[in-house]
Amino acid sequence: MQVEIKRLDNSLPLPEYKTDGAVGVDLYLRENWVVPPHQAVALPMNVIIKIPAGYMLAVLPRSSLIKKYGLISPHGFGVIDQDYHGPEDEIKLLVYNVTDQPINLQKGERLGQAVFVKIEKVEWQEIFDDLRSESRGGFGSTG
Repeated sequence: MQVEIKRLDNSLPLPEYKTDGAVGVDLYLRENWVVPPHQAVALPMNVIIKIPAGYMLAVLPRSSLIKKYGLISPHGFGVIDQDYHGPEDEIKLLVYNVTDQPINLQKGERLGQAVFVKIEKVEWQEIFDDLRSESRGGFGSTG
C-alpha cells in the first residue's frame, strides 16, 4: 500500500520500520522541546500523512518513553482520522511528564510510532428491547 506523506523538515528521515517484523513506523521529533514537570504537551512528529480510505492511524509512544524519559501517553494512543491531512495537520504525540524535573528532548529523537489499522464504519440499527436477556456482570467483573 502506498501512502502520501509530507515531511515538514526534510533533514529528518521518513517514518520507518526498523525491523522486518515491526508493525509500527518510528516517528521523529521535529524540534528541540522541553516538557515541564507534571504537564502534557503535543510533540510535533514532522509529518502530515494522508490516511487511506478504510484505515485509521494509531499514534503511540515507543515502549522506551517511560523508562528513558519519564514520559507517558495520557490517552494511551492518538487516533488520526482519514480527513486529517491539511497544510497544518502535523502528526503529534501527546505526552505527559510524570517526573518532578523538566525533560529535554532533542530534534530527531524517535519518540512515537504509528500503526495503520483497518477500520469498518457501521450503520446503527436501533432496537427498543434488551439486547440480551441477562447482564454478564459489571465493569471488569466476569467472575
